[in-house]
Amino acid sequence: MTARNERSVLVIGAGIVGLCTGYELAKNGWDVSLFDPNPPGSQCSFGNAGALSSGSVAPLAMPGAVKDAFTMLVDSKGPLHLPFHYWFRAAPWLTSFVRASRRERVEQVAAALHELLKDSVSSHRQLAADVGCPELIRQTGQLHLYPDAQAMRKDDASWSLKRKYGLRVEYVDAKAINALEPAVSDNYRMGVFLPDEASVSDPLQYCRSIADALRARGGDFVQARVTSLVRSGDDWHISDGMRNWSGKHVVVSAGVWSGNLLATLGYKIPLISQRGYHVQVAQPGVSLSRIVVLADRKVFLNSMTEGLRIAGTVEIDSIDRPLNKPRALLLKDHAKAGLRDPVLENESTWMGHRPCLPDSMPVLGAVPNHPNLWCAFGHGHLGLTGSANTAKLIARALTRNSVENETSMFSVDRFN
Repeated sequence: MTARNERSVLVIGAGIVGLCTGYELAKNGWDVSLFDPNPPGSQCSFGNAGALSSGSVAPLAMPGAVKDAFTMLVDSKGPLHLPFHYWFRAAPWLTSFVRASRRERVEQVAAALHELLKDSVSSHRQLAADVGCPELIRQTGQLHLYPDAQAMRKDDASWSLKRKYGLRVEYVDAKAINALEPAVSDNYRMGVFLPDEASVSDPLQYCRSIADALRARGGDFVQARVTSLVRSGDDWHISDGMRNWSGKHVVVSAGVWSGNLLATLGYKIPLISQRGYHVQVAQPGVSLSRIVVLADRKVFLNSMTEGLRIAGTVEIDSIDRPLNKPRALLLKDHAKAGLRDPVLENESTWMGHRPCLPDSMPVLGAVPNHPNLWCAFGHGHLGLTGSANTAKLIARALTRNSVENETSMFSVDRFN
């Protein structure tokens, strides 16, 4: 393919961030092609918990949380696990993670994430309406639960930071929990209700609807794993090793694989896969009106279109290793602790690669010294939430050819 015009954009990656970015660019008159070896939205964007968390500004590396994190890493059944065989490879990332937990850095990260995520629920409601699936966005809040006050106190710093940036929080006791969600078991006696947050009832269908709307605006989808990225003259040239394409602009939005692409340009980005799991049951015998989070277990429960999805855990490991079935099935035990007599039979299991950076912030905006090359990856646990606003930011960046004031905190140069 040759560059068709001055407004041609090659978007590498057709997950939720790439899809939203492609759609927003097409709406603004850009000539868009998306490249991915898999069908649109079929990977991490399919398997997530469906949470839209506009107030989730607290990074994973909170002051005081690092010690707990390292304790959990050695527990193969804990919510955060790093297998022994991967410790050496993960060591540089973990070192950066510890550095990111400094109080001044946490404040900077929270401020940046707030700017990216604010009004994201409204952005998704508008996007879903635009692409013909408004019913998929359920703004009934989120319920985050704890078994007791001691467990809840461990997250005090995180909730305090979220409240500082405007998240509306209502503390609930056992009676209020039962009124909101009768299916929750008596093991969970207190928590917080977030009335302004939301969820998606079918993430894959949401992605497919965006993809269809993008096609209707002239967008192309190419099934290819892009492995090289070269600028020649005024154009960018990409290749999967057998075929070649060119365009005026490139947006790298390839999730956990984005680091390998930018490595060809000399960038060393500490991007890893935090492998996330879900178990889904078509007929669980219980139903929830909103996302319920078993906060002490880091597990999300969401009644979706096709059944109850139990999602969570973090496993830091290679992108090449297969699904760890015993770890996936641990999610059933968590659900049994959190719900009243669920029927968890004939389940399906899934594992996907969350693209995570040690400071919990994505890489967004222009790549310095590489004209017309843009980044939109590394959203970690907030890919679904941040996708719609990221798309708007990237579209503004290409239209103005710069939005440095919006993207400076997220620049790829922060790792150099």
